[in-house]
Parts: sequence; C-alpha cells; structure tokens
Amino acid sequence: MGFEKGNAREDTPLLGNGTPLSGHFKTFANVFIAIVGAGVLGLPYAFKRTGWLMGLLTLFSVAALLNHCMMLLVHIRRKLGVSNIGSFGDLGFAVSGPIGRFVVDILIILSQAGFCVGYLIFIGTTLANLFNQTTTETLSVSLRHLMAVSHKSLYIWGCFPFQLGLNSIKTLTHLAPLSIFADVVDLGAMAVVIVEDVKITVEQRPEVVAFGGLSVFFYGMGVSVYAFEIVGMVLPLESEMKDKDKFGKVLALSMLFIAVVYGAFGVLGYMAFGDETMDIITANLGTGTVSSLVQLGLCINLFFTFPLMMNPVYEIVERRFWSGMYCIWLRWVLVLAVTLVALLVPNFADFLSLVGSSVCCALGFVLPALFHFMVFKEELGWKQRALDAGIVLLGVVLAVSGTWSSLSEIIN
Repeated sequence: MGFEKGNAREDTPLLGNGTPLSGHFKTFANVFIAIVGAGVLGLPYAFKRTGWLMGLLTLFSVAALLNHCMMLLVHIRRKLGVSNIGSFGDLGFAVSGPIGRFVVDILIILSQAGFCVGYLIFIGTTLANLFNQTTTETLSVSLRHLMAVSHKSLYIWGCFPFQLGLNSIKTLTHLAPLSIFADVVDLGAMAVVIVEDVKITVEQRPEVVAFGGLSVFFYGMGVSVYAFEIVGMVLPLESEMKDKDKFGKVLALSMLFIAVVYGAFGVLGYMAFGDETMDIITANLGTGTVSSLVQLGLCINLFFTFPLMMNPVYEIVERRFWSGMYCIWLRWVLVLAVTLVALLVPNFADFLSLVGSSVCCALGFVLPALFHFMVFKEELGWKQRALDAGIVLLGVVLAVSGTWSSLSEIIN
C-alpha cells in the first residue's frame, strides 16, 4: 500500500519520505506494516487443518523461500542498473517488455483486489456473529426475507455505498495514518487473542494433531503465502534504505521475526480451541466486552484500509484504460466487482488459501525466479539454474494444486 502526492502507487512504502534515507529500524517497520494484516486471523484455522507442527514447518519454509525470491528481485535490479525501475511492474518491463509488465500488472490487480475481498468477508462475518443473535435479528428479518440474503451479505452490502465514497478520493495521503493505526489494532487484537488462548489452553487442553496429512499441505501453503505477501514492495523498500548492503540482513530478520509471531499466534489459537477453531479466530472469543471491542476495531480499520489496498489497482487500470487519469466510474465498477466476489465466498480462511495459492505463488515464487534466470542465464552455474528452475516448478505446482484444493473447499 502506498501513499504519495497525487495518485498513490503500489510501489511507495508506507513510511516513505521520497529519499533513500531509511535506517534499519524504519525499513523493518515498513516490512512489518506491509506484511501484518487480517490474514493472520486465519492462521489458527489453517493450523487446525494442517496440524500444528506441519503448519509451523510450512510457515517458516514459506518465509525463507519468499525472502530468497525477494532478494532475487533486488539482485536483478542491481544487475540491470536501470534507475527508473521503481516497482515490480517496472522490473517486468525491463526484463521482458510489455508482456512482463502486463503479467505483473494482472497479478497485482488480482492480489490487491483479493485482499479487499478478504476484508469484506471478515467484516460481514464478524458483524453477523456479533450482532445477529438478538436485537438485529428482529430488525433485519423482513429485509432478509425480501432480498433472500444472509446476515453477512447484508453487512457487506451495507459497506458498499460508503466504499464508493471512500474509493472516490483521488489522493489518499490523508488516509495513511489510518493504515498504521490498523496495524496497531491488529497487534492489539493478536495480543488479546493470545492471552485468551493461553488461559483456555491451560483450563481445557483440547485435543490437537501435529500433522493433518498431505491432502491439506497445499491448503496450508496457500494461507502462509497469503500471510507473507510483500513481494510487490521489496524494490521500493530497498530503494529507500540508506545502507543498501544491509538490506538483505534486515529483510531476513524482519521475515524471521514475523514468522515467529505468526507461528505463535497460529499454534496458540489452535491449541486453545482444537477442532472448534473457526475460520476467523476472533469469532471463538464470544461476545464479551473486550472481544467485541477488538472485533469492532478490526472491522473499522479494515473498512478504511480497503481504499488504500485498492489504490494500486486503480493506478494500473487508469493507466491502461484511461490514459493515467482519474476515472470515478472505473473505480466504482471495481468496488462493485470486489463486493460481488465477497458475497459468493463463504469462508474467510478458504479464500485466503485461494488467493495465496493462485496469485501470490505466481508473484512470490514463479516470476522472481523466472526473471532471475532470464537476466543471469549467461552467468549461472548448473546449481543456480537448477534452483531457479526448481522454484518456478514449485510455484507452478503450488499454484495449480493449491488453487484446486481451495476451490474444492469453497465449492463444497
């Protein structure tokens, strides 16, 4: 998510200042802000499906592999030495021309829009769980029967007109603090959930499994890839860093730290609720005051993060179809499309796996390794060639198998 004067782009770090003066801590903060989001709330459910040990192994493996692939993009840019490569799309153009940029643009559109679909599913499901056991049931029953929609659908449609207004804002600079606040709320929610998880685990100790079987391996990979998606930000983050030689080390430490936090959150959530773990872990906390406030805070912040995450989509679509000029009706059509998809998807974690398996695997694994091979093919030894080919093959297999598995879960 990016912010700058004029139209925000997907290649602008959240805490950027336009000059390469970021120190180690600021770079770490940008990585953390770019990665941590609502996807973490689906990890305990994914661990329930995969088993806690298999989930941990998958999570750390994905973090290590994505870190390697992101550094491939950095090496490619340094090799090409082209000063105007500021984003993943620019790199795609430099490596393989218009086709490269087109493929990257399409995948960024699908990934960013996919994140926003996940936001709406979370908001609709959470609000339905919070408010529709008692009073709201009476108020909404006639409307539900008239429109033949669920409680979740009503809340998603309720967001629609307000999102049309928010996504009509041309410059999103003033909304940047809301995104930072959203991450603070996410951390607060994670802390509350972890405390509750520990209490419940000590009291109840439900049965858990370590390995869920190979049939759910690709499902777990998809959720993990979704949770770590940041590949589109790595080039601008490296550009902003003052000591670029240390970027690889800072990125690796950031990924390790986030993987530890994610792993602890996923394992504790699953061990607290066992087979009762829900696709959005906050739904397991019930409707107490603290739990309700946490869930409401997450909904509010995801609501305002929606236009920030959609802005890279607008930047690409307006550049391709409206000469790079602001176009309100294109934005409204895209908001409607995202809303309709959110209405059709029943499960939050299943959708995370679908987006992670299909789009994020291509962005995170396939394209970095493929571009690296294309640029360095004359210099690579057989081991490096085999590694690039293996990553491309792994990304394709994960994308195909994970997409099939996730679609099967959603349909069934």
